[in-house]
Amino acid sequence: MLDCLTERGTVSADVEAFENALACSPESPYGPLGARFSVKKPIYVVRAPARLDCMGGIADYSGSLVCEMTLDQAVLLGIQARDDRKVVIHSAGVDVLGMSPDVTLALDDLAPGGSTVDYDTVKRSFSRTPESAWAAYVAGAFSVLQGERHVDRFPHGATIVLVSDIPLRVGVSSSAALEIAAMQGLNLLYGTDLDGMTLAVLSQKVENHVVGAACGIMDQVTCAMGTRDCLLSLFCQPHTVQEQIPLPEGVRFIGINSGVRREIKSSRYTNSRIGAFMGLAIIRDNLRSGNGTASNPRLGYLCNLSTREYVDFYRSLLPSSILGREFTRRYVTTPDPVTTVDPAVRYMVRSRVEHPVYEHRRVKEFTECIRSAGTTDKPGLLERAGRLMYASDWSYTHRCGLGCAETSWIVREIRKLGVEAGFYGAKITGGGAGGTVAVAGDDRMFGHLDNLLERYGESTGIEARLFNGTSSGALEFGHRVYRIT
Repeated sequence: MLDCLTERGTVSADVEAFENALACSPESPYGPLGARFSVKKPIYVVRAPARLDCMGGIADYSGSLVCEMTLDQAVLLGIQARDDRKVVIHSAGVDVLGMSPDVTLALDDLAPGGSTVDYDTVKRSFSRTPESAWAAYVAGAFSVLQGERHVDRFPHGATIVLVSDIPLRVGVSSSAALEIAAMQGLNLLYGTDLDGMTLAVLSQKVENHVVGAACGIMDQVTCAMGTRDCLLSLFCQPHTVQEQIPLPEGVRFIGINSGVRREIKSSRYTNSRIGAFMGLAIIRDNLRSGNGTASNPRLGYLCNLSTREYVDFYRSLLPSSILGREFTRRYVTTPDPVTTVDPAVRYMVRSRVEHPVYEHRRVKEFTECIRSAGTTDKPGLLERAGRLMYASDWSYTHRCGLGCAETSWIVREIRKLGVEAGFYGAKITGGGAGGTVAVAGDDRMFGHLDNLLERYGESTGIEARLFNGTSSGALEFGHRVYRIT
């Protein structure tokens, strides 16, 4: 028998399915998950959603404003204390993807207690077994909580069970949702009393240092702190939530999953990021020499350059491209703590710098349009917001080299359909190079989507799927506590 002891936060439809699984109901699509927990001990259940990158994307690591939305798809995670020092993790359904659904780890290998955590050693331990490497997103939370001094020594291990309906590697942050769910679960189980932004920062460290992916922070902040039916405006210097912007009445943001898998550890994303930080290093070197403008004596982020400053003072300093070994000979390293320059790779620099400089301006104008569209000149403002999305998509493709033929097809066809069909704008999202297209529109667009997706399948041979709807972020959802009796 399953008892719900406490319920804090909002209710979500997918919780019922998880409850059935904990109760070992034959109606559960996940199987008898309750059998994996001990009786009478409390089970903490948390939920973290996927996110849709509406504007800003990869400019987050350059200090841009970004605009994100939570999606209906989510990770649900149950966690319970153990009597030993093991971390036992089960992920329902990953076996059909060729991954091992069950992973058992020694807690003292993840977090040795009272000593410094060597993230590189932990990262290598997960990479040795590819079929269970996914557990790094979950178990890495133990390493980071101790490594960042929030826990001196974990008093006991944990049993963790999770389910997810977020597709992998399609650009809607399945990884960040998993990291936030795990970090929030540990926060409750071990009483670390972390606030939402700290959860996000620590979860980003899991991805950067344990998983080894050079992501910015917007995904983790949105999964943790996003709210239903709002766009989260985040200023990434380093991470300040500006506001939650309610969606104007009748306006919808949806995602179209192109079916082209992407990987944030891919060389295209990483090299684009390195090129941007190379540009920052070159500009800083110039400033140290006494050149540049008085308003930027110590440039912290590329996005602190106005477009005029960039064109007038810095664009001519930046090479179109530079070989890694030539860059390190002249400038030693970049300011990026999570990437390394490969001496044998030729990196594009000027174009990679231009994307965040111009994107930051676009996102500021985009958020103003969405905010104001709730009160005045709605059609004109939404059309302007859409044009900014198209411009962002162009920049991903032509400045960053992160376009994709399939996502470009979707954006192009949506632009052809236009405002008359209820479509305001569209852009590739997140790390680009495949994945999901964010679409802004109104209810009229739903009369055209079936035909659009059918034509996409005929043109590409790939089935595209919709992400439609928003849900609570991890903090707004809260948590539930259950007990099996």
